[in-house]
Amino acid sequence: MTRKQKRLAIIAGGVGVIGVAVILVLFALQEQIVYFHSPTDVAEKQINPGTRIRLGGLVAEDSVTRGQGTTVEFAVTDTANTVSITYTGILPDLFREGQGVVVEGAFQPGNPLFVADSVLAKHDETYMPKEVADSLKKQGVWQGEEK
Repeated sequence: MTRKQKRLAIIAGGVGVIGVAVILVLFALQEQIVYFHSPTDVAEKQINPGTRIRLGGLVAEDSVTRGQGTTVEFAVTDTANTVSITYTGILPDLFREGQGVVVEGAFQPGNPLFVADSVLAKHDETYMPKEVADSLKKQGVWQGEEK
C-alpha cells in the first residue's frame, strides 16, 4: 500500500467510526425525546398509546375534579380542542383554571384519558410556556402581548 492509500484508508475508517457513533447516539436519544403537542395536534394526529408526549394549553374552566387521595382530573384546551387528563400527585401551587399548563405523560391503551406524570404550571402573571403560546398564536386565539 502506498502512503496515499494508507492515508485514504485511515480517513475512510475515521469517517466510518464517526458515522456509526452518530447513528448509535441518535437511536439512544430517540427513546428520550418527548415531543410537544397541543390539543389540536392530538386531535389531528394519531398518537400511539404509550408514546410519551408533552401536552400544553390552558386548563379548561370548570374542569378540575378532585378524586380519591391526590388524584385530579382536568381538561387542557387550546380553545379549539380539549383533552381530558388524569394526574396523581401534588399539583403546583399556581395550578388553576384558565392558566397555562404543560403536562407530560402518555395515553394508555384503551383509555381516552391522558395519564400525566408531571404537571408544570406558569410561574407569574406574564409567563406562558413558549410552545403553548406558539400553539395559541397558530390557532389565532392568542390574547397575550407580543414580545
